[in-house]
Amino acid sequence: MSETSYMEQELGSQPETWRAAARIGAAAGPLPKAGDRVAVVGCGTSWFMAQSYAALREAAGQGVTDPFAASEAFLGSDRGYDAVVAITRSGTTTEVLRVLDAVKGRIPTVTILGDPETPAVALSDETVALPFADEKSVVQTRFATTALTLLRSHLGQDMSRAVADAEEALTAPMDKEWVDAEQFSFLGSGWTFGLANEAALKMREASQSWTESYPAMEYRHGPIAIAAPGRVTWLFGQAPDGLEAEVVRTGACFVHHARDPLADLVLVQRVALERARARGLDPDNPRNLTRSVLLKTPTAS
Repeated sequence: MSETSYMEQELGSQPETWRAAARIGAAAGPLPKAGDRVAVVGCGTSWFMAQSYAALREAAGQGVTDPFAASEAFLGSDRGYDAVVAITRSGTTTEVLRVLDAVKGRIPTVTILGDPETPAVALSDETVALPFADEKSVVQTRFATTALTLLRSHLGQDMSRAVADAEEALTAPMDKEWVDAEQFSFLGSGWTFGLANEAALKMREASQSWTESYPAMEYRHGPIAIAAPGRVTWLFGQAPDGLEAEVVRTGACFVHHARDPLADLVLVQRVALERARARGLDPDNPRNLTRSVLLKTPTAS
């Protein structure tokens, strides 16, 4: 198997891993219960999934939910959190391990991870392992979306439509304009803003593309100035009134689909893969990146 084929294989398996995660999420388990005050932490892609989960949980009326990049988590006792949820594919990311260690014995923790044989397990009060969604590619695809599927199912969402839409997204036509585009702006609102952030990151990582991401309603407050022919504005979720017409007037390509937004992220993953191939890049081993960020711990002088 070639290195490039790992990303293709993993993103193509998402309907199957989502079904498995939805079953786990629907069952009784250690994830936070309704009414808990929750902090959700992660790094990179996992942070963006934390953003989406936090917006979904609060919108469902299940309690205050704050997403943090693990390196910037404010988890002091005055914030009154009942639980910390950590998302980490590798279970070895330094910033996440530091958070788990810092709150151990003070705030109950549950970690969603891909590899159950990692240091995060010993530092967590509870874990939800998704080894069937773990990956060989450096660039995350299925673990992140499978973790969010688990969390959406735990919130009571029926994920059957999302799974069907993901299957459709895997075979949807690939517009050449997307593969050739000079620049992408990804937009979302509410829970889909996290998806927009992740779409932009995926395109940067896999294909070294110029990408940006914004809340959908903020796009007209400056960022739309970058829209032009040969560039793409891709929206996840509901479209603000008049936005499509304004983007089209710039000459940029406006992309918005009716499928479940998480399934639309699968299509973006495919575009990122094709853009990488078109540029002779290996998306499984992107420049300057590793599968997990392991930082040196300072030693006392």
